[in-house]
Amino acid sequence: MTRLIPSEEELHAYVDERLEPARRAEVQAWLAANPQAAAKVEGWRADARRLRAALAGFAELPGAAQLDFARLQRQVRQRRQRRWATAAVLLLALGVGGLGGWQVRDLSLTQASLPMADAVQAHRLFADSEALDIQASDPAQLRDWLGRHFSRVGQLPDLAGYGFTPVGARLLSNEQGPAALLVFEDGKGQRISLFLRSPGKQYRRMPDGQRVEGQLEARYWSHGAYNFALVSAADDVRGAGVGEALRLGL
Repeated sequence: MTRLIPSEEELHAYVDERLEPARRAEVQAWLAANPQAAAKVEGWRADARRLRAALAGFAELPGAAQLDFARLQRQVRQRRQRRWATAAVLLLALGVGGLGGWQVRDLSLTQASLPMADAVQAHRLFADSEALDIQASDPAQLRDWLGRHFSRVGQLPDLAGYGFTPVGARLLSNEQGPAALLVFEDGKGQRISLFLRSPGKQYRRMPDGQRVEGQLEARYWSHGAYNFALVSAADDVRGAGVGEALRLGL
């Protein structure tokens, strides 16, 4: 990626007017040459304007219906969650502690080196949110999505026998390349997630194991080209069976 092409983080900083003047001019020039990206950025800017108007106490906008304040809050929150979750995965993978004023203060270098620490953090940030790239209630949809992004992954098993159906997925990244979080839910709203990524420098081959971190339990292993982790509630007895099914399928 060249210096001229802005990252998603820079585009959000452009909307929030946090870019240095020189870089802002470069981003403006790039947007002028890329109308599709410019339209997306303008949509973000419009959402921010409407939210500011609502916060200032305006009940209506000229020529528009009354503001749906809850919807605007969700849109901004989801945009922030996408930025924070990607940043968190990168921070954990690289072992550093902050980006743009948001800091992972409770993570020491020792914690960051725990097996699949990025999987646990991604689950905390994403599993209970709406900020997923796709919504998929059909296992076949999730298999197709996974196959498009990760060509060397095995067959994703159907977890219906354990009471879980797909919710959706989010494409992430770390220093080794793409990563993904796949989210599943049972009939009571309890969610689990499967995280996969390319091996890092510390864990070229992830040993089979499990650990509890707070109220979550991570079960991790390696297979083929990727490291995997199933993250579930520590008191969910189905974790062992689901983990075994995933190990055998992937």
